[in-house]
Amino acid sequence: MTAALVAGLLAGYGIAMPVGAIATYLVALTARTSLKLGASAALGVATADGLYALIATLGGSALTPLIDPITVPLKWASVLVLLALATRGATKAITQHRRSQSSATSATTPPSPPRAYFALLAMTMLNPTTIIYFTALVLASQDATTPTHLEQSAFVLAAFAASTSWQLALATSGALLGRLLTTPTARLLTALLSSTLITALALHLLLTTL
Repeated sequence: MTAALVAGLLAGYGIAMPVGAIATYLVALTARTSLKLGASAALGVATADGLYALIATLGGSALTPLIDPITVPLKWASVLVLLALATRGATKAITQHRRSQSSATSATTPPSPPRAYFALLAMTMLNPTTIIYFTALVLASQDATTPTHLEQSAFVLAAFAASTSWQLALATSGALLGRLLTTPTARLLTALLSSTLITALALHLLLTTL
């Protein structure tokens, strides 16, 4: 139970922490509108992360009887996927930082809180990296013992809680600090921190495989 909670928290923070286009939009939206609207948008992002964690968990559990014979190769493949995601995130962040690229949002009429929620939910759901990330983690953790429903629920809820706390922190930062977190340096640091966390998860899975 505790292991599932910790795994879910680490997974949730690992996918939520990079300050990319969606996070930049979230902070900027809150900075120019209100914390209430920003919080609604933040919950949209966290909901998408939670849904993908649920989908990956249910799919991984259903595949357990089929993947038992190839558990070790799958763990190795999952480790490689996680390392690739971490490398891609860090490389992209460094490249964008060197080119001094930053996302800009147009001055449009701010949406209502419900519209902000569903807009950010849809934007995040369209990101294929999220489902790849959670699926790799879930499949890598599969072994001969099928996780209990309680452990599955703990993982999903912890991932959702981690993502929610980070997205709300971004929204709050937007309300308090304006666009400070969307500067090139801040985006680079958060992306590198996320890549480090994902790499740590991959190394942990690698050690359990050896």
